[in-house]
Amino acid sequence: MNTKIYKQVLSLTDNLLAAVQQENQSRFDGYYLELKQLCEEHENTDKDHPVQWETLADFTDDLALAVTIYQQALIKAEAINDKDFRSSIGFSIGALKVELDDKIGAIEALEQAKISCNKIVDKELKAEIHDLLEELKSA
Repeated sequence: MNTKIYKQVLSLTDNLLAAVQQENQSRFDGYYLELKQLCEEHENTDKDHPVQWETLADFTDDLALAVTIYQQALIKAEAINDKDFRSSIGFSIGALKVELDDKIGAIEALEQAKISCNKIVDKELKAEIHDLLEELKSA
């Protein structure tokens, strides 16, 4: 990933978190718009990367829209064959689909995330994917 863009995403993330902590919606909205514009500006270029889209989805309040943005991020993660991003994005999609009462969609997303996470280092994420998937399958 382009270092300059990564630093921009990281800075915007810090600013968004600060706005949330300060309960300052207008600042949040401004930083969110900046992040969205950054994503759109680099979409389908060599500077496009799943991290910017995953971050945008992380800060999207509309759950259905967040799922759509995560799905964009997942496509980009699959294009670069990044198992870490595929796992974390898949988990996020699954968790949101649970909140949206889409159990079948959640299971599908989590099963894909489970396949992707086989070769990642993050044991905590692996456990979260496994546990949520088992919870859904046994319910």
